[in-house]
Amino acid sequence: MITLHGFAASNYYNLVKHVLLYKQLPFQENLVYGGSDELLAVSPVGKVPAITTLEDFNISESSVICDFIEERYPDTPLYPTDAGERAVVRQIMKIAELYLELPSRRLIPFAFSGTAIPKPVAAEVRQVLERGISALNRLSQFSPWIAGEQFTMADIYVYYVSTIVSNFASKQLDWDVLAEIPDMKEWNEAMSQSAIAQTIEADRLANMPEFMQKVKEQIQAVNAD
Repeated sequence: MITLHGFAASNYYNLVKHVLLYKQLPFQENLVYGGSDELLAVSPVGKVPAITTLEDFNISESSVICDFIEERYPDTPLYPTDAGERAVVRQIMKIAELYLELPSRRLIPFAFSGTAIPKPVAAEVRQVLERGISALNRLSQFSPWIAGEQFTMADIYVYYVSTIVSNFASKQLDWDVLAEIPDMKEWNEAMSQSAIAQTIEADRLANMPEFMQKVKEQIQAVNAD
């Protein structure tokens, strides 16, 4: 059985979990937090998520894990058969990660510590987000799915990327980022109504108190140094 390593408060963990559930693959979850020796044993840089395969390979990085799952378990495909269309799906995923999720992550320390965001940081984050918004406006179709008529890996990937944007960039910058992409909020709402998404959200909420305690302990340790 596949083992999924990580914790349910992580959006990247949840997107891999969504893929596994969507493909109806049996797996078990191993609760482990970033930076621990246990995680380093399966993830070279100690990042969540990682998986241990049936063949006992350890694989990390969410996009790599998703591609492995797709190639190893091609039933219930999450990529189009056409090479060009597959490339568009991957392009949407990469743009969402680089230009929406990663800049939004820069705001997480300020949100958790309750400190004000320096104006230069806020300006830089906003500038990168605007590039991501512009790119997704060009690429996204929402007809009804993000890349067209077929539900793809991009739908799952962007859905969990957008949680970081909504929870941190939009709140910290007082800017409804997703509203800048027509039809994205409606698509996001439809995604959230699936049974899989609701199961994952329930697990996320259940894990949040423990995760926040971990974060609090890390902040206290840094301040104590």
